[in-house]
Amino acid sequence: MVRVIAAIVIGVVLSVAGRHAAAAELKTLTVAGGCFWCVESDFDQVPGVVSTVSGYTGGTLADPTYEQVSRGGTGHREAVQITYDAERIGSDALLDIFWRTVDPTDARGQFCDRGEPYQTAIFVEDEAQRRAAEASRLAAEKVLGKRIVTPIEAAGPFYPAEDYHQDYYTKNPVKYRYYRWNCGRDQRVKTLWGAEAYRGVGGHD
Repeated sequence: MVRVIAAIVIGVVLSVAGRHAAAAELKTLTVAGGCFWCVESDFDQVPGVVSTVSGYTGGTLADPTYEQVSRGGTGHREAVQITYDAERIGSDALLDIFWRTVDPTDARGQFCDRGEPYQTAIFVEDEAQRRAAEASRLAAEKVLGKRIVTPIEAAGPFYPAEDYHQDYYTKNPVKYRYYRWNCGRDQRVKTLWGAEAYRGVGGHD
């Protein structure tokens, strides 16, 4: 009898836990911040982020390849689609982190990567997300004391990048760390933001 009651109790607990997980309010935020390997690795560290996907968006070419995007002319940027649990972290906090992991004053690219594919951007899905992004940009400008050139654009089709780009920083940690250091990403972010730089930057050593 005791075992039966225990089994029932465990079953109820698991059922409630399952319903809670299913009821988690998952939302997405899509940002471009230069090399998507680095953006993905930064946001994967953030509590409340459920998953990240590297991809291409903002352009007109359907199903683009890395080679096509990196050559330029497609209108696409390297971007990351962030899925997060809105009960654990809000879009405002994610946007604050985004600004502090990039150089939003650079209109020509990011760090050692130059050209349209590496320009920063925020891609919004609705007016509420646009208002939040605009308010966040204004607040970041006040902190920096410099004009931010990162555009806020309407979200369009998002095309996941090739498999070898996904979670690149875990698949090829030595190459990734060398690229990130050699590109000067963390150095520039810390110089620009100072104490405001997101604490995750450079936290992959």
